[in-house]
Amino acid sequence: MKRLLTVLIAAALPLTANAAAIPQLKAFVAGTTTLSAGFHQVVTAKNKHDEANGTLEISRPGRFRWNYAKPYEQLIVGDGKRLWIYDKELAQVTTRSLDAALGSSPAALLAGSNAIERDYTLREAGRQGDVDWLSASPKKSENTFNAIRMGFKANTLVEMELTDSFGNTTRITFANLKKNPALPSGIFSFTPPKGVDVLTTQ
Repeated sequence: MKRLLTVLIAAALPLTANAAAIPQLKAFVAGTTTLSAGFHQVVTAKNKHDEANGTLEISRPGRFRWNYAKPYEQLIVGDGKRLWIYDKELAQVTTRSLDAALGSSPAALLAGSNAIERDYTLREAGRQGDVDWLSASPKKSENTFNAIRMGFKANTLVEMELTDSFGNTTRITFANLKKNPALPSGIFSFTPPKGVDVLTTQ
C-alpha cells in the first residue's frame, strides 16, 4: 500500500511542478507597468521562413513601440488611441483605432490591461527545459490568432508562439527583458514622415 501511494505521489509531482505558467502570467501582468526587451522573431509557414530582430518598449495599458531593425526596418507604435505601422522600405504608414487593434499583434496583446485573459481561455501546457508554458485558445472565432503559447521563467516572459488564421506560426524569443524601466513618453508618439503614403482603416 505504501509503495502504491509513493508511486501515485511521484506520478502527480510533475503535474504540480509544471502547472506554473498561468500564475506566472498573472504575476507578470500585475507586476509590470513598463518593460523593454530585445527580441528575435521567426515566422514559418508551408513555404516560408522569415527571421527578424529588434527591440520593444511597452507602457501598459495601450502604449507600445515594436521596432524591427533587421533584415528590414519596420516600426509599430501604439500611442494609446491609434496603432501606427510604418514600413520604411515601402514608404507607407498604416493606421487604425487602437481599440480595434488590441489583440491583433504580440505587442498589442502584451500592452493590453487584460487582453489575454479576457479574449482567450488559458491552460497549462507543461514544462520544456526550465520554461513553463501555457496555451491560450480564442473565445471568439474572429480573433486574429488561432492559438497562442507563452513561456515563463521566474515570473518573466521569455518566449511567445502564435499561430494565425493563415497558417503562419510566429515564434518570438525575448532577451534582456527589463521590468518597469523608466521610459520617455515621447517614444510612444508617432508622426508620419513627409512624403509617405498614409492608409487609414477602421
